[in-house]
Amino acid sequence: MLDLGIRTSIKQIDGSEIIIETGKLAKQADGSVVVKKGNTMLLATVVSKTDAVIGQDFLPLSVDYQERYAASGRFPGGFIKRESRLSEHEILISRLVDRALRPMFPEDYHAETQVLIFLISADTDEMPDSLACLAASAAIAVSDIPFNGPISEVRVARINGEFVINPKISEMVNSDLDLIIAGSEQNIVMVEGEMKEVSEEDMLKAIKIAHEAIKIQCKAQEELASKVEASKIKRTYCHEVHDLELKEKIFSELYKATYDVAKSGIANKKIRKESFDAIKQNFLESIPEEDREAKKGFVNTYFHDLEKKAVRDCILEENIRLDGRKLDQIRPIWSEIDYLPASHGSAIFTRGETQSLTTCTLGSKLDEQTIDGVVIDGSNKFLLHYNFLPFSTGEAKFMRGAGRREIGHGNLALRALKPVMPEDNPYTIRLVSDILESNGSSSMATVCAGTLALMDAGVKIKKPVSGIAMGLITNDDNSKFAILSDILGDEDHLGDMDFKVTGTKDGITACQMDIKVKGLTFEILLKALNQAKEGRLHILNEITKTISEPRSDYKPHAPRIVQIIIPKEFIGAVIGPGGKIIQEMQRQTNTTIVIEEKGNVGVIDIVSNCQEDSDNAQKRIKDIVAVPEIGTVYEGTVKNIMDFGAFIEILPGKDGLLHISEIDWKRIEKVTDVLKTGDKVSVKLIEIDSKTGKLKLSRRALIERPTEQK
Repeated sequence: MLDLGIRTSIKQIDGSEIIIETGKLAKQADGSVVVKKGNTMLLATVVSKTDAVIGQDFLPLSVDYQERYAASGRFPGGFIKRESRLSEHEILISRLVDRALRPMFPEDYHAETQVLIFLISADTDEMPDSLACLAASAAIAVSDIPFNGPISEVRVARINGEFVINPKISEMVNSDLDLIIAGSEQNIVMVEGEMKEVSEEDMLKAIKIAHEAIKIQCKAQEELASKVEASKIKRTYCHEVHDLELKEKIFSELYKATYDVAKSGIANKKIRKESFDAIKQNFLESIPEEDREAKKGFVNTYFHDLEKKAVRDCILEENIRLDGRKLDQIRPIWSEIDYLPASHGSAIFTRGETQSLTTCTLGSKLDEQTIDGVVIDGSNKFLLHYNFLPFSTGEAKFMRGAGRREIGHGNLALRALKPVMPEDNPYTIRLVSDILESNGSSSMATVCAGTLALMDAGVKIKKPVSGIAMGLITNDDNSKFAILSDILGDEDHLGDMDFKVTGTKDGITACQMDIKVKGLTFEILLKALNQAKEGRLHILNEITKTISEPRSDYKPHAPRIVQIIIPKEFIGAVIGPGGKIIQEMQRQTNTTIVIEEKGNVGVIDIVSNCQEDSDNAQKRIKDIVAVPEIGTVYEGTVKNIMDFGAFIEILPGKDGLLHISEIDWKRIEKVTDVLKTGDKVSVKLIEIDSKTGKLKLSRRALIERPTEQK
């Protein structure tokens, strides 16, 4: 008998339907669902261990999203021909879901938990990322795992001036706003996306519209969970053991000293940390030696909680930040361009104790990144890579390649700069941001340094872009709150919100927001956005003192790309049999030549570091595609000699007959008396046979006729 499972459905505004089903697949997981919209189907599962590791004080949550190539009837690329490690695209979606789910688990729940989401059927016009969080949350909702949800996630886009929830991929071409927003019925918990210089008010309106759709999806999950017996009673757990007497002692004895350090305005992160650590260490040493080791873990936990309270109280009560700044004050900024003489473009951006060294490299079409995804494929000609180096925080760690955080931060900076990239840009562009110092918002430092490096390289960006990270400290009922501009790493860690906003002087280009508290009002969000705008414009003003617009020309050592458009039918002639002609041309002119067919034309990029080489390659290509014209004089090469004349190549691959009678005005007995194979000879095209297309040439037409023959 066919098992149809338990299901519920969600009606979308556009008339489409989302179906959530459980009890049919993966029934040995703690929770599993299939989410279906049209032909797109996601399988989400969750498994959580019944016990936590002793002494563990955090939730070891892992979220993995993976697209199965069979979902769209495709084979994976590469030699192995199977899905392997997650692509950057899959990692970014995994991060979106992780960031939305993580704050919704109880603070004292520390059992290892794994959420897996698989795209098992794909509609190539449907973006599955907007359904991934819904699937993950629904899987948790139908399980017995403690969770303060459900939550959901939707995409909101503004297409031709209208806001649309979960639009088709084909519709996104006309969008100037693309946001992924996650939330519960009551609150927004995560926002990420890119925009084409939109206003703060329009962004907030998009969030509100998205939240209405999220509420409907959360109710559907509650309805589904009510039909599943296993979800009605959540598992009991005890993952924390406390010494309440010790906690009370720490709070009562150390609060004032901790508050005083928080209030002292120490700008240096290392010195400030040492000041806090000294208070904790003195307390530890006051504990009898025989009890010290047993209580050390408790002391670390409770002192962290005390430090968090003292810092937050100081900000809320006295508007004094850890480094002594005002709430809306930006740290000192300095920047420099052209720091690396051999790179195509480079910049240093330093804000407080955060520093990015960013390089810009210009390449050809051959350097484009190939995208081979299940739903999205094609190529990418703008790359941004972010490297968080361990010494930037004074640590020694193994370097094992880019982690998820680095991929996420790089993607945010890429989104920030993408809207201002020139549309007619012939280059593949790669920005690399190496973080040399870090104390808050290194991704926003990357945006600023990236803007400077692009302008230093001569890339004609439309406008400079800057970015800022905003923080929030609030009490339980939001009756008292403080919005912090340009947050420190500690303020991010101890605060209630991390809100990154990037943009030009005319509007927002990208944002990323993670909210850690419930009940954040839209009024607070709008105030944060407006304060972010002031800070963003201040930073923009500072970096444009270094360079305000792109260089008028590229660096002397940067590659030059000249683009030629030829008729489609000449592409084969330029390439030649087996690529012989184009390979020989590249070798002889010391250039790289890339040909691409676009519609009814061929687009040729000639890449060279030398103008003379570029000119030579251009001339050769123009000769190949040139159409012979009667009356035109050509400098030809003798290719073959016959008794009746010589065949002259006047253009690459185009030969004409120079009859013996057309060599000279005087009688020629043998062609070889005048011409030899390989000779250069000037000839005039005097006739093109209308039927065969054969070319008739004349040399004597270029020689003055002797007087006796006139």
